[in-house]
Amino acid sequence: MFGRRRRVESCRGGPTSVGSFWKFTSGLILTAVVVVFTGETAATVGATPKRPNLLFLFADDQCYETLDPAGHDEVDTPHLDRLVRQGLYFTHAYNQGSWTGAVCVASRTMLNTGRFLWHAHRVWKTSEKERQAGRWWSEYLKQAGYDTYMTGKWHVPAKAERAFDFVAHVRPGMPRQTPEGYNRPIPGQPDPWKPWAKRFGGYWKGGKHWSEVLADDAIAFLQQAAQRDKPFFMYLAFNAPHDPRQSPKEYVDRYPLDRVTVPENYLPEYPFNEAIGCGRSLRDERLAPFPRTRYAVKVHRQEYYAIITHMDAQIGRILAALERTGQADNTYIFFTADHGLACGHHGLMGKQNLFDHSVRVPFVVIGPDVPRGRTNDTPIYLQDVMPTTLELAGIPRPEHVQFRSLLPLIRGAGRTPYEAIYGAYLD
Repeated sequence: MFGRRRRVESCRGGPTSVGSFWKFTSGLILTAVVVVFTGETAATVGATPKRPNLLFLFADDQCYETLDPAGHDEVDTPHLDRLVRQGLYFTHAYNQGSWTGAVCVASRTMLNTGRFLWHAHRVWKTSEKERQAGRWWSEYLKQAGYDTYMTGKWHVPAKAERAFDFVAHVRPGMPRQTPEGYNRPIPGQPDPWKPWAKRFGGYWKGGKHWSEVLADDAIAFLQQAAQRDKPFFMYLAFNAPHDPRQSPKEYVDRYPLDRVTVPENYLPEYPFNEAIGCGRSLRDERLAPFPRTRYAVKVHRQEYYAIITHMDAQIGRILAALERTGQADNTYIFFTADHGLACGHHGLMGKQNLFDHSVRVPFVVIGPDVPRGRTNDTPIYLQDVMPTTLELAGIPRPEHVQFRSLLPLIRGAGRTPYEAIYGAYLD
């Protein structure tokens, strides 16, 4: 059984141009969510339906290209592919942007407050006051009688231990990187860094990979929730596939370099990187040596693919537990990420830019009344998941929440909620 555990670790720390759906002022991010329904396996005549459970699965740094609804991508994601087959895939989901190079911070602030980028920036540093005032995703659900649960990456100033009823782990913005993880690999020289070497810490800190720990937490909570008579909201936020991109060796070995391709828009160096804030001094850009080589890009993509496949295996464990506890039939699942990533695209290695690979994320919805195996090319924001879950829980959209519920689109009864999709990066 989970109690209120206050375990907190300190923070340390498509392959062409921008999509035509965007109107830019200067933006980027990616996310994953799962909405689950508790309760009856069969409805009874005259019975009042229980409100849905909400299970939110969130990836970090996962580009939309890594999950292809047609099943032709290079990355092995059998469990996410299953969700795509069983649900509705939004092909053009975007992060609205960021006011900082730590794009995760802006994305997650928007997600939890429901505010657009410019308004979220105003309340970012006072997020705990927003939470205390009840203007927070989990707080609305608590007020509606939900058990709320959290484990994984948080990366906003509000106190996770107070925002949720049950907290297992609160992870920092990223696992600690090491000097050996930068400026590598260099052709003709030994590579001192290995994704599976536990001596480098990072995801291996504590002895067990963080993605596996998160799955353990989720399974334990699902078992607990099955014994309770209240709906629940579960916020499960992987650090993966953010660097340091570590995973067990067998996952890396699944991607021999001759299987890995470089992006079509590969460049040795982006000619305007300094002008757009992605210069050589930016932390993300220092992961690979300058100028980029096809070999270095392949190695980084190999490790990126491996950690995604390893995360997918943990998602499979969570889905199995959902079925095993008898809650699958009443479950809505949303999967997305806080933002995307350049991994050799345009000669870049980070997400501090407005290219499609950095602002566009996978977004899957699964549920009892969700069309199976369908795609929808309506442009949306990943943060739309927040008001969507509120509507599923029967909570009217709060006045300050600017993102829109996707339920009309999901149920085939609505048009695009936005006249245009905007993105902005920095001030």
